[in-house]
Amino acid sequence: MKKLLTFTALGTILAAAQVQAAGYHLREQSAAAQGNAYAGATAGAENLSYAYFNAASITRQKGTNINVGGTYIAPKAEMKNVRDAGGHRDPDSHNVVHAAVAPNMAISHQLNDKAFIALALNVPFGMITKYDEAWAGAEHGVTSKITAVTATPMVAYKATDKLSIGAGLQIQYLKAKLTSRKFAGLPTPYSPRDGYNSTVEGDAVDFGWQISSMYEFNENTRIGLSYRSKIQHKLNGKSKLNPAISNSGLPSILPEIADQSIYAHLNTPAMFSMGVFHQINEKWSVMAEYQRVFWSCFRDLYIRYKHGDALVGGQGVREKWRDTNFYAIGASYQIDNQWKWRFGLAYDQSAVRMNHRTPRIPDSDRLWYSTGLNYQYNEKLSFDLAYTYIYAHKAHLDTARTGNSGSHVTAEYTNSVQLFGVSLNYKF
Repeated sequence: MKKLLTFTALGTILAAAQVQAAGYHLREQSAAAQGNAYAGATAGAENLSYAYFNAASITRQKGTNINVGGTYIAPKAEMKNVRDAGGHRDPDSHNVVHAAVAPNMAISHQLNDKAFIALALNVPFGMITKYDEAWAGAEHGVTSKITAVTATPMVAYKATDKLSIGAGLQIQYLKAKLTSRKFAGLPTPYSPRDGYNSTVEGDAVDFGWQISSMYEFNENTRIGLSYRSKIQHKLNGKSKLNPAISNSGLPSILPEIADQSIYAHLNTPAMFSMGVFHQINEKWSVMAEYQRVFWSCFRDLYIRYKHGDALVGGQGVREKWRDTNFYAIGASYQIDNQWKWRFGLAYDQSAVRMNHRTPRIPDSDRLWYSTGLNYQYNEKLSFDLAYTYIYAHKAHLDTARTGNSGSHVTAEYTNSVQLFGVSLNYKF
């Protein structure tokens, strides 16, 4: 019984990776690139914010530069036609995924004609979902919150007049908090309002790397390539159990399992990106982007737990995520000496297979529609604004398909996201 209860509490961490569109990747790292739906982000290099996508791009940032920005992420996830195993219907929910802010900043310095250094701070992974504690699928998840903050010191070198290369060290802090309601060990019958609340919290600091290149065919055309490595995290933390509503069979077993140490491995995926940029004339430029995110690294998760100082066991669950593709095209129009208009379209695949969709990520393939403005205040100072509407295909949930333990729940999701990006760029 102890192992069963412990595992059901720890099992919620499996969904930590199931928290954001296209897995739990936050692409929102540059208001300038967002205006073009991230088309050409790996070749853009218009300001320092593009360094996140391509470390080699900082060779185009002369002198000392700073970029500070952020994106307000306003998702809308409506859950309808929710039914449990008995066919009983739950109320619809109109606020499953919660809003969040993804900040970013970078600073660079030119050492000489060929060498450049930079430091970028980003939040490349994260999300928040929250359901009512008594909903029919509470055993599969109530609250999910994950945040990954990454500091990346970078160096870039202009090898020739046309070729630049860059590299970076990713220092990533990952924190997760997940809650659910469990019913194992309770006398039957019980309702979703019975049981006990399970909370799992854990964090880790681990390392990865980035290599990039940029080739400029001429002053109007360039291509960028970038690869970010997978980061293997070992989360350490605690699991806690508390009664939801008094139950005669529950208090006697809670004291021995209420607080335990947890250990779980969770990867952030490797990513390969390729972007192209072409300046047609003084007014128009066009760009395109392809990105492959290697989510198939998240196929199995093995959970371990300890009692005192002794490792007492562990269990594994299969997730079967798939690698995803991101495609984007965009264009920019120079209105006058100070204003530039950007726009773009993108298609983004979901990492979650239909038969493995869980309530923690009501995810599906999506289309991006983006636009933005750049305002050049003077030679040193400029601003970027961007807006994106993301339409996601309808998603059907059937927990019986996943093969994971827990109550049987079906539901339909209608998802969309609005992104509001802003940034400031300054040249010293």
